[in-house]
Amino acid sequence: METVKRMTRDGTMVARLRPAGLALVLALSGSASAAWAADMTGPVREIMDEAERGWSETPAGETRDYFDAERLKRIYSRDFNRAYAAAAKFPAYEDSSSPFDYDVVVSGQDSCTLQDVRIEQKPAEAAVTPVDVSFDNKHCLAEEGAPPPDRSTLIFRMVEEDGRPVIDDIVRPDAAGSLKGELDEIARVAAEEAGKDAQ
Repeated sequence: METVKRMTRDGTMVARLRPAGLALVLALSGSASAAWAADMTGPVREIMDEAERGWSETPAGETRDYFDAERLKRIYSRDFNRAYAAAAKFPAYEDSSSPFDYDVVVSGQDSCTLQDVRIEQKPAEAAVTPVDVSFDNKHCLAEEGAPPPDRSTLIFRMVEEDGRPVIDDIVRPDAAGSLKGELDEIARVAAEEAGKDAQ
């Protein structure tokens, strides 16, 4: 039991006993709320800022690869690094180090400028915190008077490693699906083809 004091309306201080278990429940509840409230959006905002800069007609500053060496180490998970390193052994172009031949944020090789970017952190699911992203990158393709095009969407799957939030995967809608899964598939198919060529 613990003693809880409070002031009555007439100014008298009274003490009551409250079960210690209730205090523990309240403390655990507060810890859970704090865990949910931990901001996991920093790396997501960095990537979306890069996408906005890359597709801007008047970019501010130099653009960078979403997956340059410094970023991979700092804002992506160890498992994402594993998948990327395996796929990067098979670059999409001879003069490139990237396994991708398209922009993975806009899911294409062409895009309008990104507008109205929205980032929303969702409640954690086990060790993964989803961060939903939506944006308009089709406005320049819409015909005059036509309804606005559907917004593009992404789900960043965030985990904590070494005390900081990192991107473990980026999930695109429809068939595109998991970016980490695509990296694994690139490495698998390329390795099989390389094996056939060696025979």
